[in-house]
Amino acid sequence: MTINITMAVTLAGLYSIGFYLLMQRSLMRVILGIVILGHGANLFLQVAGGPPGEPTFAGTAVLEAMVDPLPQALALTAIVITFALTTFLLALAYRSWALLGHDEVQDDVEDRRIAAAERAAREVEEETPESERVAGFEAPEAPESRPGEDDEEARLR
Repeated sequence: MTINITMAVTLAGLYSIGFYLLMQRSLMRVILGIVILGHGANLFLQVAGGPPGEPTFAGTAVLEAMVDPLPQALALTAIVITFALTTFLLALAYRSWALLGHDEVQDDVEDRRIAAAERAAREVEEETPESERVAGFEAPEAPESRPGEDDEEARLR
């Protein structure tokens, strides 16, 4: 089987455009990226199926001239999955537009908090002298005071 350079370039273009759009903040661009990736997957399956041949009916053609029906079946399945995913994402985008008035995906506040805590932990670890570090050991946190207990009782505990 020979490689068709036009199809290889087309597939590379579809996948690169699809992944580029998938990384954007706008939900419509994300949806378009998924649709383009789906088209790229369908084209890839058709190219992987090889050149056209005789239909796979028993007794109608020579065995070597028949085409493999599996890539065509997989392409049809991929079309259905892409369509279902597209309709689901369109519904989510419409709901986001109706609630927020825009389709931009915002950063998660919790993700920012976790990243800031990890940065602070790395800075503390870098400041700790090598002689005081123990591999795999974290210092215990100071106990919090219990309800009805003053600071002196918590310190003595």
